[in-house]
Amino acid sequence: MTFDPIESARLLLNLAERVGAEEAEVFGLVARSVDVDLRKDLVEMASESYNQGLGLRAVLNGAVGFSSTSDLSKLETVAQSAVAAARARKGDAKWRRLPLQERLASPQGVFDPAIEKMGPEDCIEMAAVLLEGCAAVSGAKPSTGGIACASITEFVLNSNGVEAVETSTVMYASLDAVAKGDEELATGYEFENSRDLQPRYGINGIEHIGHSAAELAKRSLGGRKGETGETEVLLGPVAFAEILEAAFVPSVYADNVQKSRSSLIGKRGQLIGDENLTIIDDGLLKGGMATSAFDGEGVPSQRTSIIEEGVLNGFLYDSYTAGKDDVKSTGNAGRAGYSGVPRVGTTNLIVASSDPRDVLAETKDGVFVNAVIGAHTANPVSGDFSVEGRNVFLIKDGEVEKPLRSLMLAGNVFDLLKQVEVGTDTRTVGSVVTPTVKVRMRVVGS
Repeated sequence: MTFDPIESARLLLNLAERVGAEEAEVFGLVARSVDVDLRKDLVEMASESYNQGLGLRAVLNGAVGFSSTSDLSKLETVAQSAVAAARARKGDAKWRRLPLQERLASPQGVFDPAIEKMGPEDCIEMAAVLLEGCAAVSGAKPSTGGIACASITEFVLNSNGVEAVETSTVMYASLDAVAKGDEELATGYEFENSRDLQPRYGINGIEHIGHSAAELAKRSLGGRKGETGETEVLLGPVAFAEILEAAFVPSVYADNVQKSRSSLIGKRGQLIGDENLTIIDDGLLKGGMATSAFDGEGVPSQRTSIIEEGVLNGFLYDSYTAGKDDVKSTGNAGRAGYSGVPRVGTTNLIVASSDPRDVLAETKDGVFVNAVIGAHTANPVSGDFSVEGRNVFLIKDGEVEKPLRSLMLAGNVFDLLKQVEVGTDTRTVGSVVTPTVKVRMRVVGS
C-alpha cells in the first residue's frame, strides 16, 4: 500500500487531537538523492536513495511531546506516543502557541528541474569532468571527492491552520587533491554548492573544482616555517565562515541569550563591530542554500539584520523563544530532519560592508589562510578560538607568495569583528555568504 505524505500529515494531525493534543504540528519530508563517491580517480560508489517521514509535536498544558516515523502506516502509534510524552512532562508556563497561518513569499532560485531528473549515470559523468580538471594539473592527483544531487519536498501543517509546502533542489561537488614533493605531501580542497546545475563558473565549474583543488595542493608544496608574532591575516571565505559559525553565530541565537550563554546579552544597540560591517540573516536570498518560503515551524522566512554598520540590531528567534521575549519569530526555526524538533538556527548568513576593499592588494606583509582546522573547539560563549591554518601562504606587496608549512591562529571573534576589513571576493560556503576578510591577530609558527 502507498501513502500520500501530505494526506498522511493531515490524518496525523487529526489523530493527535483525537487522543488529547490541544495543539499539534506535523513536519514532513520527502527526498530523493543521487550520490557519487570518488576514491582517487575511480568511482567508489554510486547510489540513489529515497527518504520520507513525518515528525509530530503534540502540545498539552504547555508541555510538548514529540514522535516521528518513516513508516506512514503507523500514524496512530506516533500520535499516541507524542501525546503520552507531553502528558509525562511538566507544563511550561512560557509556552505560548504554535504559529498561526501567514502569507508566504515565493523565493526565487531554489528549484532546478534538471537536478530533479538527475540519475546515477548523470552524476558519474559529472564526476568524470571533476577528475578531468584535476588531471589537467601535472604533479597532483585526486584523493577523495564526489557529486551529490537532491530534490527535497518539505511541509509543515499545524492545528492553527498552517499548511506550507515547498520543493527545492541542491547540488554539491567537491574534490580533495594531493601533490607529492621530494619529501612531503600537500593537499588542496575545492568545492561548489548550488541550487542548480550552473554553479559559479557555469557547467564548466565542475572541471574548475578539480583543477583548483589540484593547483592548491601543488602550490602548497615546499612550505616554510611560519613566524610567531602579530601580523595582518587574510581569512579566506572558507576560513572566516568556519570561525564565524563556531565562535560567533551561537551568540545571536535567542535561546542562548535567554539562558545566559551569550556574550551579547544587553548589547543590543551597541557598537560591536567595525562601523562598516553588516551581517544579515536572509531566508529569502535568491538562490541561497538555506532559502525557503518558511522555516521549520511554517513561519514565513524573512531578512533579519543582526549587525548593521557595526551595531548589534537583534537576535534570531523561533516561536518559543519569541514568545518568551514577547516578540515575533524571525523565522529561524531550523530542522535537521523529520526526526528532530525545531531549534533556533541561521538561514543564509551574509557578511558585507558599506566600504568593501581589495584586501589582498592593500596588504604589504601578512598571511593568507584558505581554511582552518579545529574551529569546532571554539568557545561559543566567550568567542575565543584556537585553530590551525590550512593552505596558508605569505603575502608580500599584495601578492600571494610562498606557502607556510603550519600556522596556528588564536583570538577572539568579537575582537576580530571590531577591526575587520571586508573584501570583495564573495562566495557561498555552506549557507554562509562571505568574502575574504582582513584582521590583525597573533599567529604561532610551527
